[in-house]
Amino acid sequence: MRTGAVIVAAGMSSRMGDFKPMMKIGAISMVQRVIANYQQAGVFPIVLVTGYRGDELKKHVARTGVICVYNDAYAATEMLDSAKLGFSYIADKCDRTFFSPVDVPLFTVNTVAKLMRADAAVVKPAHQGRHGHPILLSARVLPQLISAEAEGGLRRVIDAVCGGDIATVEVDDEGILLDADTPEDFSRLVERHNRQLLRPAVEISLMRENKLLDKNGALLLQMVAYTGTVKGACEKLQISYSKAWGMLDEMEKNLGFPLVERRAGGEYGGSSQLTAEGRALLERYEAFVEKVRQYADACFGECFGNFV
Repeated sequence: MRTGAVIVAAGMSSRMGDFKPMMKIGAISMVQRVIANYQQAGVFPIVLVTGYRGDELKKHVARTGVICVYNDAYAATEMLDSAKLGFSYIADKCDRTFFSPVDVPLFTVNTVAKLMRADAAVVKPAHQGRHGHPILLSARVLPQLISAEAEGGLRRVIDAVCGGDIATVEVDDEGILLDADTPEDFSRLVERHNRQLLRPAVEISLMRENKLLDKNGALLLQMVAYTGTVKGACEKLQISYSKAWGMLDEMEKNLGFPLVERRAGGEYGGSSQLTAEGRALLERYEAFVEKVRQYADACFGECFGNFV
């Protein structure tokens, strides 16, 4: 089951007095943290809806594999309108979709994983009875959300459209409730971040004598499959055409079989798709990474459960 995400970052951050998506919490920005949370849980594709300072934000997230969708009416529309743009783009590309605003960056990977294990049209996280973000939406409800009127805001529209098929998942994660609308809110986020427990971060590489596949190679293969061209993958990843083919050629040489089926047309034409071997390798790699992540989380809990 393919799980994507829509992150809304189109607003003007007027109450904050600074550009929220690029404000740093620790070593990385808010938007980078939200993207990382999803990616570490295996969420793909991820759509970032931009607006205010859109070109700057697009450059800021370059090479993360995020697809940017621009809301050119950001100054006159609400968050629901930006969400609809993201839903419209992703609706036919995955089975379910997370939604979150960029200014709720401290939810954990464990929360994302726990929500993904639930089965309902809408899955909402709750902490001590209070609902927060991210929200997980089945693809079957997206057409209704896209066509719904904006009155009442996104949460009310979701509740109205989805009827009773809504699951609430209680999580031990205060981060789902913490947003950053004002400088005072942001200070609380930073304080919360500095008090958070350690967490494991696992990166998997397949090796023989040389590296066969790692997260960067897997992301390139995902993007080739997603866009249907190597050029399209390059544009989404913000890497050069020659670098992408260099990576593919190196992987194919080390693996001993082709990953991409090349179709005539050159840099500005034609199309590409993964070979059967390429699809099988990517699927097995993704499944392996998920199993290792789950095992690492369990071991981490045993070894560091009460360690701050």
